[in-house]
Amino acid sequence: MNYSDNDIHGKEACFFITFNTVDWVDVFIRTVYKQVVVHTLNHFIDNKGLTVNAWCLMTNHLHLVAQAKEGHVMAEIEKEFKAFTTTKILEAIDTEPEARRDWMLKRFENFGNLLGLMKKYNVWQGSNEAVFLDMRKTDLLVENISFIHENPVRDRFVDTATDYPYSSARDYAGIKGLVKITKIPAVEQQLAATESFNSSFFVKY
Repeated sequence: MNYSDNDIHGKEACFFITFNTVDWVDVFIRTVYKQVVVHTLNHFIDNKGLTVNAWCLMTNHLHLVAQAKEGHVMAEIEKEFKAFTTTKILEAIDTEPEARRDWMLKRFENFGNLLGLMKKYNVWQGSNEAVFLDMRKTDLLVENISFIHENPVRDRFVDTATDYPYSSARDYAGIKGLVKITKIPAVEQQLAATESFNSSFFVKY
């Protein structure tokens, strides 16, 4: 699905987006790199026309259900987000104690060379999966947001989705999370009434 659908569907346009790290490198196993993503999401929400309805950061990928505010284009937001977070993560790798520094930089550098890109280093893969979600279809939104929230449960990081701080599961359970999301009321109501949202393991996926 192309981001141009944002223009076609207007305010009903919403996207399920997945950003994957280069070579699936487990960048986000350290708090300093996770916080780069958290701070950047909040900055883009406040200043760059991004609306985040749900999110989850795993060790090597980021899931978003998001929209571009009026006057903004999702493709441009994505491009700037990747560039900004790449710069900040590289700065953190350079200044923080990092045993994997040379190994990580080599992979980020090789990816750029492989694609013939001008940038020396790339933290994120060049393409990402963007799936259009119709905001009027609550069941579809619930399915996708539940999938996002249950990522850390499926990977056995936590017992319940709300135990994981780097997602919007807590927000939808009435607990303030790390990112300034815009909850979808119909989704919030349905998740609250769904037994799987509060279960210790979600086996659907």
